[in-house]
Amino acid sequence: MNQAHQMGFKALADPTRRGILHLLAQQDMTIAEVADNFQMTRAAVKKHLTVLKDGDLITMQSVGRTRVNTLNPDGLKQMRDWFAYFDAFWDDRLATLKSEIEKDIK
Repeated sequence: MNQAHQMGFKALADPTRRGILHLLAQQDMTIAEVADNFQMTRAAVKKHLTVLKDGDLITMQSVGRTRVNTLNPDGLKQMRDWFAYFDAFWDDRLATLKSEIEKDIK
């Protein structure tokens, strides 16, 4: 697992950051716009956004004096692909277990 994956998992571990991702899935937002949706300071929201950026789950772009935060679908795809490998692994293992159990029952 690379460092971006590790940071991505750290970012997803927090419910506030998952909430921020849901907001950014609907539209790009400034720090102030994100902060308006949470009971916390802008500084606290900025820290959450930085963790999401470090995890490659969002991008930040300066527009004039503000920073616009955007969901990064490529970062989310990398996380999904990582999970998909283990989904397939466990599906195969559980199918084999089921088959063996059914053999023993008959």
